[in-house]
Amino acid sequence: QVQLVDSGGGMVHAAGALRLYCAAPARTTGSYAICWFRHAAGKEREFVAAITWSGGLTSYADSVKGRFTISRDNAKNTVYLQMNNLKPEDTAVYYCAAETTLRTVVRAPAYWGQGTQVTVSS
Repeated sequence: QVQLVDSGGGMVHAAGALRLYCAAPARTTGSYAICWFRHAAGKEREFVAAITWSGGLTSYADSVKGRFTISRDNAKNTVYLQMNNLKPEDTAVYYCAAETTLRTVVRAPAYWGQGTQVTVSS
C-alpha cells in the first residue's frame, strides 16, 4: 500500500507558475514511478507527466512540453511538478499516482493522491 499526498495547487494568473508536490510517507518502501494526471471539469482525465524511480526517464504530454518539469528527490520521498507559463486551459484538479513501472503508472496506476486544484485566470 502506498499513500500519496499531493499539494501545492492554487490560483494564479496566466503566465504565472506553481509547483506541485507529491509526497509519500517516510516509511514507504519499494521503488515507484510517479505520474501526474489532471482532470478538468467536463473533460476526461488526461496524462500530464511521468518519471521513473531513478529519475532518469521522464515523459510529458505535448500540451505541457517546454512549460512543465517533473523531478524527484527520493531522499525526501517527494516528486515535484514545476509548472511555468500557465495557461487558463491548465485549470484542473491535478493528481499524482504511483506504480512500479513507467508503463503501468501511465496506463493503470494503483495508488493515487487526493488531488490538488490548480486554477489559472486569464
